[in-house]
Amino acid sequence: MEPFKEFLNADVVRQLGQIFARVYTEFDEESFLDNALEGLGELELKERARHIMDALDRLLPQELSALGDVVLASLHPSEDPSTDKAEFGPEGVMGFAAWAVTDLVTHRGIEKPEHALPLLKEVTKRFSAEFAIRPFLDQHTDQTLKVLEGWVTDNNRHVRRLVSEGTRPRLPWGMRLNKFVTDPSRILPFLEALKDDGEEYVRRSVANNLNDIAKDHPDLVADIATSWLKDAGRDRQRMVKHACRTLIKQGHERTLAAFGYKPVAGIGCVLALKTPVVNYGEMLVFETEFKAPNGNHNVMVDYAIHFVKANGRTAPKVFKWKDTSLSGGKLAAIRKHAIKPITTRTYYAGTHELEIFVNGISVAKAPFELVI
Repeated sequence: MEPFKEFLNADVVRQLGQIFARVYTEFDEESFLDNALEGLGELELKERARHIMDALDRLLPQELSALGDVVLASLHPSEDPSTDKAEFGPEGVMGFAAWAVTDLVTHRGIEKPEHALPLLKEVTKRFSAEFAIRPFLDQHTDQTLKVLEGWVTDNNRHVRRLVSEGTRPRLPWGMRLNKFVTDPSRILPFLEALKDDGEEYVRRSVANNLNDIAKDHPDLVADIATSWLKDAGRDRQRMVKHACRTLIKQGHERTLAAFGYKPVAGIGCVLALKTPVVNYGEMLVFETEFKAPNGNHNVMVDYAIHFVKANGRTAPKVFKWKDTSLSGGKLAAIRKHAIKPITTRTYYAGTHELEIFVNGISVAKAPFELVI
């Protein structure tokens, strides 16, 4: 797969140069290409966006209103190019090519949010301004939240999504919004308003925001989940479950209870490792047999592998397994887990441990050896 950084490559830079030369007659296209292409290949994606922004910053109008006119003129004419199946080209800026533009609007307009935020609203229809809006939320919190109140009901789905995605307390790659990490109460009305949005694209963003909040306020999110799941339709149920994915993996009792998974009193589990020694590249195979008092019980069965780390210690990684019921108090299951190369984990030989959970409660453990 092509590296993410290639979303901002030399061809994109050249096309940007042509677009800005077309909409701003004083634009020095040759100088822009010299500056933007120099050292570009050595940079990662986020750094490339900043590097291209710096090149634009040197050559576009310094006065913010004049810059705004150029930015608006440069944008793709569609207000949702993704639905029109458009591709970045001479028609106008869209997609990853717009990242540098959102950064420039923030760089130039951070002290003038009343002018910069409307620009970000237009750019976000072509590429999300979720990173660019965060400095405004940090430095001009009241004013920016007031603007976002009006965007919650905007006709454009990308604008509505910017409300939920831009306010995420712990947005990956974005600056952390420590005010909302500490106290998310001011962004909760946005999530409430968007939880049943007609676009799954927006609802998924609501879920991701709530998942961020759950990392610091698990009981609050459990309470929200309980409230939102009352008389919830299928779309909302799916959204809430995605919002609670971290808490579910952690076995957070109040969250599991919101989904109808309560501790099963007296449950037992017989765990049998079929491969007590696993060679790197092969399968860990195990069988389980659960028994509980008579009656049906909704159960969420997960397992954790306590992987050996470089320092010799172990750290658990939880994996989802079954969302089912103990019919008549019994359930038998077999599972195979591949111990194979993946980009997100380095394996180390030694004694690992398998652990089984039912509704967040540990019910069985067994060691196995990984041979590399």
